[in-house]
Amino acid sequence: MPGFLFRLRARLNKVPDAHLYNPTFQPWRGLPRFQSRYDEIRNRTLITPESAWILYSLARQALGSAGAFLEAGVYRGGTARLLRRVIEESGGLRRLYLFDTFAGMPATRGDVDLHKSGDFADTSLEAVAGFVGGEDWIIYRKGLIPDTFAGLESERFAFAHIDVDIFQSVADCCRFIYDRLTPGGILLFDDYGLPSCPGARAAVDEFFSDKSETPLVLHSGQAVVVRHPKRAPEHS
Repeated sequence: MPGFLFRLRARLNKVPDAHLYNPTFQPWRGLPRFQSRYDEIRNRTLITPESAWILYSLARQALGSAGAFLEAGVYRGGTARLLRRVIEESGGLRRLYLFDTFAGMPATRGDVDLHKSGDFADTSLEAVAGFVGGEDWIIYRKGLIPDTFAGLESERFAFAHIDVDIFQSVADCCRFIYDRLTPGGILLFDDYGLPSCPGARAAVDEFFSDKSETPLVLHSGQAVVVRHPKRAPEHS
């Protein structure tokens, strides 16, 4: 057995990018292209490198679908800047909508939420716009969800990142965004599995309880939904 383990370790040393295995392949640990992107945002976000990698990868995947990008829950702009980079690197621009109070968390529900009104207030629209950018394809919507969705009823989305932490805001995002996701469009919930956000998981589970899609829960605490193509009507 010791001889076998020695030979196995010798073989593993020949694996490409062996330093990124812990014990399985974890590209967020140091792939240069992604690392430079994460270094830009690490002081402006609360998400881990693993969660940022998932966001980055799914956003790139969503470039294959038509529609705008959306983030609800911007905080200090870290993940919004990462989405900006994905869009820029695609070689073509598409609208990026950013929704937040930019003044802290709104009222919460004590029966399902652990966060309190006013959490995450150490931000501002001016500071975020200065970090993410002020081009006309980056559209800031300051205020309360779902009020800030007004006027976008005809918009279609290829990618939506939901990071609003609490039951009512997650539920409102699901109701507005789901029917506006293009086929193959991706809905990523940042805080589905975080112990600090039980309301977020409850809202997602309730909304998708009668949908054909099933949220895929990830080790990172995120959950992802890929929108099915609309089914053709059944005929008797």
